[in-house]
Amino acid sequence: MKKYLFIPIITLALFSTVTTSCSDEFVDPKPEYSIDSENYFNSKEEYDNALIGAYDLLQSSYVNVLLGEIASDNTLCGGESPTDVIGFQQIDDMIHTPVNSNLRDIWNWMFAGVQRANYILEFKDKTDFEGKNQVIAEARFLRAYYQFELVKWFGGIPMKGDARFKIGDEKIIPRSSIQEVYASIEADLIFAAANLSPDASQKGRATKGAAQALLGKAYLYEKKYAQAAQALEAVITSQKYSLVTDYNKMFEADGENGAESVFEIQYTDVEGAGFPCLQCSEGNVAVGFSGVRNYSGPLFSSGFSFNVPTQESANAFQAGDKRKDVAILDIAAWAEANASYDNGKGVSFGKGNEDTGFFNRKYLPRKRSKDAAGDLNLTNPNNYRAIRYADVLLMAAEAYNKGGIDDGKARTYLNLVRRRAFGDTNHDVTTSGAALTDNILSERRLELFGEGHRFFDLVRTGEAAGKIAGFKADKNELFPLPIEEIQFANGNWAQNPGY
Repeated sequence: MKKYLFIPIITLALFSTVTTSCSDEFVDPKPEYSIDSENYFNSKEEYDNALIGAYDLLQSSYVNVLLGEIASDNTLCGGESPTDVIGFQQIDDMIHTPVNSNLRDIWNWMFAGVQRANYILEFKDKTDFEGKNQVIAEARFLRAYYQFELVKWFGGIPMKGDARFKIGDEKIIPRSSIQEVYASIEADLIFAAANLSPDASQKGRATKGAAQALLGKAYLYEKKYAQAAQALEAVITSQKYSLVTDYNKMFEADGENGAESVFEIQYTDVEGAGFPCLQCSEGNVAVGFSGVRNYSGPLFSSGFSFNVPTQESANAFQAGDKRKDVAILDIAAWAEANASYDNGKGVSFGKGNEDTGFFNRKYLPRKRSKDAAGDLNLTNPNNYRAIRYADVLLMAAEAYNKGGIDDGKARTYLNLVRRRAFGDTNHDVTTSGAALTDNILSERRLELFGEGHRFFDLVRTGEAAGKIAGFKADKNELFPLPIEEIQFANGNWAQNPGY
């Protein structure tokens, strides 16, 4: 594996200087190098290497996914005790403040992603080479991805166009409005969709379909339903993606980067990290955090028992819905079914804080046949399916329905997802209007359970206050900017309301 050390001139409060490593999915191993001056971007290879550095920070977004569930009504924080990762516990209880190291991680690492993309874009005109538009389009897709994460969590953010932030900028560049951030995201994704190849040159790279899908999602969050429907329809009619017949297989190792994957974040177990820098791991840290505590038995390995589904969320699945047993592991039922394991020793496990007996099965750590680097709980190679085709269908259904455009098409897309879930047409939805809206949103919860979308779906549809315990309207729709950012900005950036 190759390491890339980026040393841009940046405000430390905004961005972390980190050592990254690329996946073998992208390039062959090469010697280390550093970017420590403007004397770079003189060849295609240097643009490609910088682009790998921008991709690499996607791996740090595991915490975004984990907290997207914990903050919602899907799961409880769990862990070993009520003080285990106190920042997670506070977010679960909706008592978080600007002093929260886990929220600071999201802010820092997503901004680091923006910064790396902007490094490429700042020098986009320095050197010409064949295939340059593809590189620039991928950089703009990545900037849009990181900015979309930031605007979801924090609202308006500071922006500097196609340029890196430098020391002192935090005191003079204001936070842009939410609308301005979305305008930047839209522009980047429109360019990306027009210039990206429909097929990824290597697994994990952005494609035309990924840009169209993320654009449609951004429009949906903005309630621009006609534009969302158009962007998402383009993904559907491209016929590049399809629903995987076996819902369960999709979340196993041999189901990665399959027909349903529109954009997937790649993880490996070849390089570990420790608790001082969990985001430095090449593995999916969220998987180990969600694992069954002190587990011994078939298929799975143990973890830290965070992100435990509630009884209410387990009850949300209808009888006959095949997704329930894929989304939620009932550990007692699993132990009973595997009582003969290991010559009758059976399954053993421990109980943690807020134990419900349920676990997020899609992203539980699986047993591995080879040794991995570092702490095994921190190096799980499970990819994150960031945008699935089923999500695209449900977003398109919502856009057609909420935009008053075509309830018939909305039902068609919704029922495609439900037919896979139940294996028949007997559960097709026949409603229209507001009732159909409710059906679509309920389906999103079930189809995407455990995948980090639930909190933001509740917020953008105005349902969070009624469904998330402790949620305060006109406050908890956004999370607070880290206190360090407010202090370093020296009054230039106002805190979010209520914090």
